[in-house]
Order: sequence, then structure tokens, then C-alpha cells
Amino acid sequence: MKKPSMWTVIICGALILTLATGLRQTMGLFLKPISLDLEIGREVFGFGIAIQNLLWGLAAPFAGAMADRYGTGRVGVIGGLLYMIGLAVMGLSTGGGTLTFANFFIGIGLGFTGFSAVLGAVGRVTPPEKRSVALGIVTAGGSFGQFAVVPYGHLLLDSWGWQIALFVLAGTAFLMVPLSRGIAGFIGVQNTTGQSMKGALGEAFTHRGYQLMVAGFFVCGFHVAFVATHLPAYLADKAMPSWLGAWTLATIGLFNIAGSYVWGWLGGRYRKKWLLSILYTLRAVVFLCFILAPLSNASVLIFGGALGFLWLGTVPLTSGLVAQIFGLTYMSTLYGVVFLSHQVGSFFGAWMGGYLFDLTGSYQAMWWFSVALGLFSGLVHLPIADQPMARLAAKPATASA
Repeated sequence: MKKPSMWTVIICGALILTLATGLRQTMGLFLKPISLDLEIGREVFGFGIAIQNLLWGLAAPFAGAMADRYGTGRVGVIGGLLYMIGLAVMGLSTGGGTLTFANFFIGIGLGFTGFSAVLGAVGRVTPPEKRSVALGIVTAGGSFGQFAVVPYGHLLLDSWGWQIALFVLAGTAFLMVPLSRGIAGFIGVQNTTGQSMKGALGEAFTHRGYQLMVAGFFVCGFHVAFVATHLPAYLADKAMPSWLGAWTLATIGLFNIAGSYVWGWLGGRYRKKWLLSILYTLRAVVFLCFILAPLSNASVLIFGGALGFLWLGTVPLTSGLVAQIFGLTYMSTLYGVVFLSHQVGSFFGAWMGGYLFDLTGSYQAMWWFSVALGLFSGLVHLPIADQPMARLAAKPATASA
């Protein structure tokens, strides 16, 4: 089978992430209507999304390993089908149990169509000098999904209610299946180091910089899941207009298109660990300003734009740092493990938001947690040793024919 060209992989990879992450970001729109209709608390809905995020993270290393061994196209097909089934089952939900069960399928589907497998394919097909920019372009696809799919989901929800909306979104998820053909054929890179996967994992787990990346990426997941899941409900509680939550999430996605590209471009010119430290610190500042500023339509949309510019810029920088330090041979697997930490953070961001709201009637503690964690992640990236492993200088991994 003839391998797709570099730009085919980049475009199809970006479109898969457009759908995978865009559909995921619509979940926050369903929190209030599903919670009210099924008479369940926000913690129950938040727990379902938390399980989704955790399974997304748990599936990512396995999806990455399968992509490294069997090819990203096959992994994408499996993920697209599971995603579709999960959304359809959610549309049939009659209580918290069904809702949580649906999120099992969605979470695993996200793991197989998400960043670890897709970015691995893009990393392999692009030369080193273009890799950071290419990763940023594909990450921007996920951002475009948030900009385009969230208003689409809001329109479906307003027009037909949450059940029909979820069935239509399930049909939309199926589009990832044919798109996976565009990233097929890239099983891995020629392993000239003689290193096994077990050896690669052992090397990474004992590398202090890798451990710090794992800790730092937890924070990204916490931020993203909390905002995506609870911001629309938070704004509704404050008597803000119903359209504002959807369009703020869309604004985050719109500004992240530029942010993902810019941070990826910067990653090709400056040390990625410094950029990650700056990015997380800026996130803390944005959250702090949002807490302290008077709430208005304008302040919320400005918050969305500022946070959007910082939203997924972490992805090309973190995945690029993994490739830079450890090489491409097991990039999907090693990034999948780092991404698992991201999703553990997502679990706590989604679940704690609902738990603390049900406990206190407020999201205030979560906003302050977000500030503190941003500052923490800004600090932990500073001491990362980002030099390539010595074995890469001796025997660089080259793309397979």
C-alpha cells in the first residue's frame, strides 16, 4: 500500500483531531440539560466526563504502541467506531449509570483518535526542522474543531434537544473512519538503536526531565477539562445569556488555532521547556484576571480569547520535547504515557468541579486551584534536561522507507 504524502497525513490528522476534540468539547453544553432532565447532580455528570478523560488517558499509551507497531490508520478506524457508539449510547441515557457507561466508549475512542497516535504519524513523516511547526498545525486542527463543532452542537441542542443532538453527533463521529485512511501506512521508524519498547519505557521513567513533563502535563489536563466541562454551567448560574457559554468555548478554539501554530513555531526556534514554563505561568495570570475582573459578556469572551491562545500550545511543545529527547522510534508510546498524566488531571478537573459545586454551591475554589496549578507547572518545567539522549547522536533513528 502506497503511503500518503506528508501533507495528506497533516491534513487528515488535523481533521481527525478536529472531530475528536471538537465533539469532546461539546460535552459541557449537555451538563445542565442532562442533569436536570435525568434528575442527577452535577457531580454525577462530572464523574462521567472524568471517567471519559481517564480512559482517554489510559487508552493513549496502548493506542500509541499499536500505532507504532501496526499503523495509525487501523488505530483511527477503531477509535472512530468506538466514539460513535459512545455518543449514541449517551443519547439513550436514562440515568447516571448509562451516562457513565457511554463515557467508557467515548474515552477509549478518544484515546485511539487523539493526539498520541496522530502526532506520532505526523512526527514520523516530517523532517526535524519542520516537525514542531507541523505538530502545531495538526494541534490547531483540534482547536478548529472546538471553534466549529461547539456551535454546531449548540445549534443541535437548541433545535432538537439533547438526545437527538447526541445521535447526530454520533453520525458526525463516523467521519473519522474514512479520514483514518489518510494517516495509514506509517507503522514506525527504522529502529537503528536496537532499543526495545521495554527499554525505551525504562529509560524514560528514570529520566528526571520526563518525570517533570509528566507532572506538568497533569496541570494542562486539569485546566482544560474543568473549563470545557463547567464553564457553560458557571456562566448560566451567573445569569449570563445562554449563547455565551457555547461561544466562549468556540472563542477558545478560534484563538487556539493561532496559539497552537505560534507556540509550535516558537518551539522550532527556542527551547521548548522555557516556552512551556512561560505558557503555564501566563495561564495562571489569565485565570487570576478572570476571577478578579467584573463578569460581563466582554470579560468572558476576552477570557476565552486569552485562554484559547494558551489552550493547546502545550501539545506541540510537549510532544516535540519527547521526540527531541528520546527520538522517534517510540514517540507515540512515550507521548501516550505523558498524555495519561494529562488525562488524570482532566479526571480531577471535571470531577472536582462538580463535586465542589455540589458541596459548596460555587466554583470559586476551582478557579483558585487553577491559578495555583498554573504557577506550579510553570516552575516544574524549568529544570528539565532537554538534551537528546547520547544514543541518538551515535545512531539516529531514520524514517522507514
